[in-house]
Amino acid sequence: MTPDHPPPPVLRRSLVAHGWSDDELARARRSGTLSRVRRGAYVDGPVPPDAVVRHRQLVQATVAGLRRAAVVSHESAAVLHGMTTWGLRLGRVHVTRRPPASSDASRTLRCHVASLSDEETVLVDGLAVTDVTRTALDLARSVPLEVAVVVLDTALARRLVQREDLDAGLARLAGTRGSRRAARAVALADGRSESVGESRSRVLLHRLGLAPSGLQHPVHTADGVLVGRADFVWETEKLLGEFDGRVKYGRLLRPGQDPGDAVFEEKRREDAMRAEGWGMVRWTWDEIDGAMATRVGRALRLRRGI
Repeated sequence: MTPDHPPPPVLRRSLVAHGWSDDELARARRSGTLSRVRRGAYVDGPVPPDAVVRHRQLVQATVAGLRRAAVVSHESAAVLHGMTTWGLRLGRVHVTRRPPASSDASRTLRCHVASLSDEETVLVDGLAVTDVTRTALDLARSVPLEVAVVVLDTALARRLVQREDLDAGLARLAGTRGSRRAARAVALADGRSESVGESRSRVLLHRLGLAPSGLQHPVHTADGVLVGRADFVWETEKLLGEFDGRVKYGRLLRPGQDPGDAVFEEKRREDAMRAEGWGMVRWTWDEIDGAMATRVGRALRLRRGI
């Protein structure tokens, strides 16, 4: 087992069957030898600090204790598939049962009821789980648009799912609750987005009527030499946009390169693109919900001569 995939929890009934008493379990918890994942389920040592790892264990413990079979779905399926979890709430395990059944919710479990074909389920770590396409679309039907687009962008970028699979899945879900919301998210999704910040930026720009005309736009000199590539482009206004989270998190660093050198190279790249007649507007993570829109809108007006 790896740190990301620790041993699964052990159920109380299994421990009792092997001779443990409730007093021994209580002492083991007090000493830190065992930690409780949820009622009736334990792991050796402390509970992992990573929320994704904790949720994986919570899923394993919860499914093992279910009285009726169910398919792991939604946020929980995303965790098991290794999909992005940005913006997802991981406090409860999500499962889906086919009708006839009743939806249910508790502090640690959310049971959905929906039609689910055998082709839409796979086995992950021995558990029945909705496949990546159905998982992405279930989330797109139920979470805020910004979160849904982040999930879809990342799944497309990592090639966990193909655009045609999403379109086919949407057709199967047509008319169901949240299907229009999912269709809107799929229409906005783009696997060329390289970070959560870029995805979030694109959703807000689209919402404000400032949507770029393209992503990952290459800039060449008159004789065809590539001088750089920008996250966003407004081609009519010849304006480029950059989300600066890449520098902050070191994605531009080469092995052994000093961060200051990377920032200097980034400045040279921007100067080279400006020299080809392009305008440039930048923003950071903290500015996505505020200064970004003002900055982009002002830059577009200036480029239009308004």
